[in-house]
Amino acid sequence: MSPTRRSLLAGAGTAVATPVVLPAAAARAASYTPAHYVGAPLLSAQGRHLVGRFSYGVTPALARQVRDAGGPRAWFEGQLDPASVPDPGTGAYLSWWPSLARGPKELADRNEAGVEGGWEVMLDYARWVLMRRMGSRRQLLETMTELWENHFNVPADGDASFTYRKDYGDTIRAQALGRFEDLLRAAVLHPAMLIYLDNAISTAKHPNENLGRELLELHTVGRGAYTEDDVKSSARILTGYAVDVWRTWEASYKASTHWRGPVQVMEFTDPNPDADGRPVAERYLSYLAHHPATAQRVARRLAVKFVGDDPPQALVDQLADVYLAHDTEIRPVLRALVASPAFASSVGVKVRDPGEDLVATYRALRVTVARPPTGSPGEKYTANAMLWQAASLGCMPFSWPRPDGQPIDNDSWATPSRLLASMDIHLGMAGGWWPKAGIAYHQPAWWVPEFPIRFNLLVDHLAQQLLHRRSDAALLEACCLAVDLAPTERITRDHPLVQWNMPRLLTTFLDSPAFLTR
Repeated sequence: MSPTRRSLLAGAGTAVATPVVLPAAAARAASYTPAHYVGAPLLSAQGRHLVGRFSYGVTPALARQVRDAGGPRAWFEGQLDPASVPDPGTGAYLSWWPSLARGPKELADRNEAGVEGGWEVMLDYARWVLMRRMGSRRQLLETMTELWENHFNVPADGDASFTYRKDYGDTIRAQALGRFEDLLRAAVLHPAMLIYLDNAISTAKHPNENLGRELLELHTVGRGAYTEDDVKSSARILTGYAVDVWRTWEASYKASTHWRGPVQVMEFTDPNPDADGRPVAERYLSYLAHHPATAQRVARRLAVKFVGDDPPQALVDQLADVYLAHDTEIRPVLRALVASPAFASSVGVKVRDPGEDLVATYRALRVTVARPPTGSPGEKYTANAMLWQAASLGCMPFSWPRPDGQPIDNDSWATPSRLLASMDIHLGMAGGWWPKAGIAYHQPAWWVPEFPIRFNLLVDHLAQQLLHRRSDAALLEACCLAVDLAPTERITRDHPLVQWNMPRLLTTFLDSPAFLTR
């Protein structure tokens, strides 16, 4: 990429642009009104905004699904009931990585015997999830599953928790659009979480405070709402939930290891007299799920993810009220969020994180990814290699090492190194250069709707295909600059643009602020 082009693209997303000297073609484009190519109907700006926030990129196929559903709001309502959305494409992905179907004991035994490392299986889990995000018609469910797997973060490469990590993700997906109370209970008491935060070995004699603390600090009420004594009681309440790590790997409840006696966490009190502490734990988790501080944290997390990094407090308060009024149901909160003026006015303000960028690129270029072969040849295949693309962008799925989860704010992912890494991936894929094996890219001529065509009409067509919007003067100027063509240039099948320069044109759209935000 030339310094001139990089400066122009950087200037499009910042307050002060580096001065550039434009070629004559781009200078003419700067004052040229783009012509519009007649293509398939586009969603309205607000419709694109709604669908884009709750998906991994608006493609022509997704736009057709939205229109078939009756429009963006009707599509959104249908997405809130994922069981009603046929999803034929994702079922086969699981068979691509057979070890994801193995149980905890078998996974652990294979890892111990050196047959297959747990970390290898977890890389496959990340690949499987990326493929789901690319191909699933239940886009809202996938975005919400990602949100909650991040909120209740259990890194996939843990020495022991990997044995249950696939089941943990499935559990969160099943609860992602239900009641937060049910989600909280399912996530916190899941064997993967019990192992990761050491509750699997917590006993009455030696209570481990890790899960009890993170339950308060990260999963529910947040810092400042509790004391160290509350943490101790929180840990005592959760004793008894165990996993037989390093032996049978079975999850169970051991009444003999449950701490008995009075407990108090904030306003929650219980005499806790019985050996079976599960009823107490259930009441405790219900209390936390319904706590006003938890309502605020859940509301703010949803607002930061889907509205903006600094959402209006009035919106957060409204969403928290809806959450409490509907017994911690997530669906009513999402409906209130998308109906708010704050959501309507937040077009284009959220930066795509590395995973979202990668998935959106695959979707925008409409590539076909093939099942990888088993053994070492499969390592080079796209379905496997795409994970290294995510790593080059800054973070592979489920690799965040701390229990607080991967950041969801703009600043964390709006760095120069991240931008350059994105540009590198965009250009490599736009040219069909890497990944190369097990993937079918479209040839350059496929992107041209008809021959001959004026360049400015081609730019508008590609804007509709890749960005689901019309081109404007700034985008046309960037495209003219990228390939040094005038807006009125006549593009034929033998034109140099088609023969060898199409990757530069395609990546101009993928590098644009319109693509790097959602």
